[in-house]
Order: sequence, then structure tokens, then C-alpha cells
Amino acid sequence: MRFDVPAPMRARLAEYEGFHRSVGNEVCHYLGIPSIIVGAASLLALASLGVVAGHRLSLAELVAAAIVAFYVARARWLGVVTGSLLAALVLFGRALPWYAGLALFLGGWALQFVGHALYEKRSPAFLRNLVHLLVGPAWLVERAFARGAH
Repeated sequence: MRFDVPAPMRARLAEYEGFHRSVGNEVCHYLGIPSIIVGAASLLALASLGVVAGHRLSLAELVAAAIVAFYVARARWLGVVTGSLLAALVLFGRALPWYAGLALFLGGWALQFVGHALYEKRSPAFLRNLVHLLVGPAWLVERAFARGAH
């Protein structure tokens, strides 16, 4: 399945894919990117912004809301699916203790760099364009749907 994605985001997904051609690197990303998101959410949840309607609001929700808005605006239905998955990962991350979040965050990044050094033999895409930090999760979602269609 290929989502109908506006041309600018489609171009970013295609550019990102050019940095992720090996199966080993892809596996590292399927494990690493969710780990980074969960870990980052756990750490960002430490920064409380107050209480809204009886629920503690943290920097994790604020950052996640901005990222979800980016996905929906830039990638339509792929953005809705990716944003929904990101929100679930953030909720999971908020429930973890900070040390587990830190371990997941660092381990996720280690997997990214191992994937690029060992399998891809090429620097990560985000070193060229920081927007690729946001493109990666959407690329994984689209790849998963494409693989499921075969």
C-alpha cells in the first residue's frame, strides 16, 4: 500500500529511502526508532508543564502534539497513522521510569548508528537534513504497509 502523500513529503521519503537500502539497516531502524521515541518520551515527561483537567501535562505531550501536527499536515493519512503510533509510543514512554527511558533512548541511537556503519556503510540521512529525524518514523510506517500488501 502506498499512501497518497503530497509531493514535498514524498520527495523527503524517497531521499530518506536512499540512505536505507539494506535489510540489516532497516531492521536496526524498526527496533531503534521506536526505542528512541519511547525513551525520549520518558525523559521529556520529567519536565512537567502543569495540570490540565486533572492530568499532568509534560513536555512529552507538547513535543508529540507538534510532531503529530507536522505529520498530518505534511503526509495526510500516512501522517494520521504515523501520528497515532507516535502518540501510543509516547504514552508508553511516559509510564516508564527515567532510567529505562534513558536506556531505550541510548540503545535506539546505538542501533541507528550500527545499522548505518555495519550494513549501510553510509552516514544517517539526518546528518544531511534534520527534518529526516521526523521523516524516519513515517518511512517505517509506509514500509510496513507496503510489505504487508505483498
